[in-house]
Amino acid sequence: QVQLVESGGGLVQAGGSLRLSCAASGSIFSINRMAWYRQGPGKERELVAAITSGGSTNYADSVKGRFTISRDNGKNTMYLQMNSLKSEDTAVYYCHALIRLGLGSWGQGTQVTVSS
Repeated sequence: QVQLVESGGGLVQAGGSLRLSCAASGSIFSINRMAWYRQGPGKERELVAAITSGGSTNYADSVKGRFTISRDNGKNTMYLQMNSLKSEDTAVYYCHALIRLGLGSWGQGTQVTVSS
């Protein structure tokens, strides 16, 4: 079992920055990949960025060059640095830990609202 707790969401003006955090606890050794997803109003949940246990990263095209995913293994925490925020980035952001295909854990989500 892996437990995830997100923090760092809030209200920001367009062009501003926020940093999200996801603290993991429990069977952390079993995590293969961690990721950030988001779900905007009336939209499906989508992958924003992911980072593997080896440190490889990938990003959605819509956030490349603006968002940076990272992890601090000593603190069991993953981060999402979001710069140059746009109104279309408004969503609930979820942290996900992948144990293996079909098995993972979700955080409770944190709201990010970007005002134009």
